[in-house]
Amino acid sequence: MTTPIEIRVLTGDAPALRDYVADLARLRITVFREFPYLYDGSLDYEEKYLQTYLDCAESVVVLALDGGQVVGASTGLPLEYETEEFKRPFAAAGLAPSSIFYCGESILLPAYRGRGLYKQFFGGREAHARRLGRFARMVLCAVERPLDHPRRPPGYQPLDAIWQRFGYVKRPDLVTTFDWKELDEDSASPKRMVFWEKLL
Repeated sequence: MTTPIEIRVLTGDAPALRDYVADLARLRITVFREFPYLYDGSLDYEEKYLQTYLDCAESVVVLALDGGQVVGASTGLPLEYETEEFKRPFAAAGLAPSSIFYCGESILLPAYRGRGLYKQFFGGREAHARRLGRFARMVLCAVERPLDHPRRPPGYQPLDAIWQRFGYVKRPDLVTTFDWKELDEDSASPKRMVFWEKLL
């Protein structure tokens, strides 16, 4: 019998969100070490990154809690609050960042996958964006890796089919690069990332 998972939705102006920053930072480091991100992260960087969500009252974090412990999370905020790397492709395409809601990530510890929590993650973010009432589209961004990447696990399946099921369409014309240090690297290097969108 599986333990019931509590879903908690917090916005950036919710004081309780600060209580989860350290847990969210550890979760991101753990999950993003996996392929395809292979992220060699630090708590210091992660906590600084998550400060963006605390500084934006319109951000949202959908938490999955097991006995009060964070086992998954999904984040989002208006694109205008993101870094230039993520805003630039839209501005170049004539799409105002102020009209776009950016979905940061949906991450789950392996033991909790396959329980339908992604549906609650995506639904929670979309409901929040619709409540704000000024967005024409939602977007997410994913790293692109070659099929012959040496760290690609046998039988690895990308999340493309899941994103399509939730109504997102790949936009190969909207591409950016973002720097991070991955496993086996001595320093950060740029990674190619492509956007997916859903019209609201």
